[in-house]
Amino acid sequence: MDRRDFLQKTGMLGIAGASLSFASQEQSAQPAPLPADEPVPANRVPYPANRPRVIIVRFGGGVRRRETIADSARTYCPFIYHDLFERQQGLLFPNTEIESQQGIVTSHAQGTLYLLTGKYDRYNDADHGLGVPFEPKAPTVFEYFRRKYDVPSHQTLIVNSEDRIDEEFYTFSNDHLFGIRYRSTVLSLYRYKTYLLRRRIAEGEFQGRELEQKRRELERMLNRDFRIEDRQRAEIPEIDRFWSKWQEYYGRSGFVNPRGDRLLTTLSLWALRELRPKIMMINYQDPDYVHWGPRQFYTRAISIIDEGVRELYSATQADEEYRDRTVFVIVPDCGRDSNRTMPVPFQHHFNTRSAHEIFAIIAGPRAFVPRGGTVDRLQQQTFAARAVGHLMDFETPRADRQSLLDHV
Repeated sequence: MDRRDFLQKTGMLGIAGASLSFASQEQSAQPAPLPADEPVPANRVPYPANRPRVIIVRFGGGVRRRETIADSARTYCPFIYHDLFERQQGLLFPNTEIESQQGIVTSHAQGTLYLLTGKYDRYNDADHGLGVPFEPKAPTVFEYFRRKYDVPSHQTLIVNSEDRIDEEFYTFSNDHLFGIRYRSTVLSLYRYKTYLLRRRIAEGEFQGRELEQKRRELERMLNRDFRIEDRQRAEIPEIDRFWSKWQEYYGRSGFVNPRGDRLLTTLSLWALRELRPKIMMINYQDPDYVHWGPRQFYTRAISIIDEGVRELYSATQADEEYRDRTVFVIVPDCGRDSNRTMPVPFQHHFNTRSAHEIFAIIAGPRAFVPRGGTVDRLQQQTFAARAVGHLMDFETPRADRQSLLDHV
C-alpha cells in the first residue's frame, strides 16, 4: 500500500459504512459510459510544422520555492535554474500561487487538474465513492489542442507515476463539447501491466480457473475508468507497439526498468523517440515521499527531477524535429508547508500559505518565448493552461482568461 492509499483508507475507516452507501448512490447516479471509439469531427487542421512541441513538467509531489528557485546558490535543481532559466534565457515567474479560496486544495490530484484545465474547481474526496477518481470538470489542454488540430491521441501524452493510479484517468473531461473524442493517452507502469496481462491471455498462457481469474482481473483494470464503455476497444496500435518494444528491452519482471521519477523520465525519452508527441505532460511526484519523514527524500527527489529535465532537454536538442522547436513549461502541483515547529518543516502540505506558494518557468527558442528574465507580477497556477494555448495557437475558452505570457 502506498502512502496516499494508507492516508486515505485509514482516514475513512470511521465513516466506512456511510461512505460505501454514498459511493453506491454515486455509482448509480453516474451517466452511461461513453463509447470508446466515439468519432472525431473531420474539420480539424494539421498541426503546423513551425509551431512548438511543448513538454509540461508537473514538478510534482509538492515543492517549495526555497529549495528550487529562491536561492540560486543553493538550489537543488541547478539545470532548471541555471541552464533553462539563466543560460537559455527562459522566463521565471517566482510569484506564482494557488489561489486561496474555499474549496481550493493544495494537493497533487487537485493541482494537476488546475494545471490541465486552467481553472480552479472544487475536487473533494467526499464527493466521490471509494476508489472513484476525480473527473476534470472543464476541458483539458489536450482536448483544446486536439479539437483544433488533427493529431492522434498517441501524440498527446500524459506520463504518469505508478504510485498515483487515479491520475491515469484525467485524459478527458465531462464537458459535452469536448470529452472522450479529444482524449489524451497515458504512459505508465499501470498501462504496461494492463498490456502485459492482455497479451498473456491472448497468447494462451493461462488455462481453466486461472484463465477466468485473469480475465476478471483484466476487466477490472481495463474498466477502472467507469466513463468508457469498453476499454478493450480503446486500445491504440501505436501504444501496443511501444509496449512491445519496452517488453523486449526491459522484460516483464519490473526489476530491470527504472522506478519512481526516473521511470517517468525514461518513459518520456522513449516516447520522444517512438511516438513523436506534439504535447506531453510528465507528472513527476517523488518529492512527496518526504511525508515519511527523512528530509533527504525531498531534496534528492528534486534533484532527480532536475536530472530528468536535463536528459529530456538533451534528447530534444539531438533530434531534428524537436531541436529549436521545444518549449518547457515547468509548474509544481502544489507547494509545501514551512512549519518551524516540525523536525522537517516541509513534511506536509496542509493548505498553509507556503503550500500555496509555487513558481513557473517557461523556456524555449526565442521564436516562441519572446524574452528571458524574471516576471515578478502575481500569477496563478491556472494561467499555465492559457500559456500553453498561446504557445501552440489554440483557444482555451473555459480556462482562466489570463496567461503567464500576458505581461511578458
